Amino acid sequence: MKSTHFALAAALALVAGSIHAHEPSQHAAKPAAPAMDPAMQEAIAVVEQFGTALKAADMATVTRLLDERVLILESGGAERSRDEYLGHHAISDAAFLGGATITPKQRTAQVYGDTAWVGSESEIRAGQGKDTKTLLSTETMVLRRVSGAWKIVHIHWSSRPKKAGAP
Repeated sequence: MKSTHFALAAALALVAGSIHAHEPSQHAAKPAAPAMDPAMQEAIAVVEQFGTALKAADMATVTRLLDERVLILESGGAERSRDEYLGHHAISDAAFLGGATITPKQRTAQVYGDTAWVGSESEIRAGQGKDTKTLLSTETMVLRRVSGAWKIVHIHWSSRPKKAGAP
């Protein structure tokens, strides 16, 4: 069960789109978005690349984007290195994500020098027929820029079942 929750929360890395994604019907007219800091765009791109690579089971890219000392927290558990994650949950996360549908809800990011964080919210549908499960998931990734390249140094994944009838 833990690896399923971990995989479901991992899908958050796949959220694509703008920093704040909303349904078009929520706003009649939006003011022009301010220009995004290029460093923030780069950090968000790394988060998106990680999610895409994990969904595609591209472990070479997953490995390249994770710092070797990454700390991954989920459901009260911890994996304390890239090798521990790759040797434990990464394969089951990739298998699960390959069949999941992720709907991005919102993304927020900040950059402070050579450190950035990216917070994402999404809805995840997995399974088929009466076995379909819908989860509301959140993710925080912390990145560090080393020699001009962003590396993921921390991930915190969390998810919960979506209640019937909830938006």
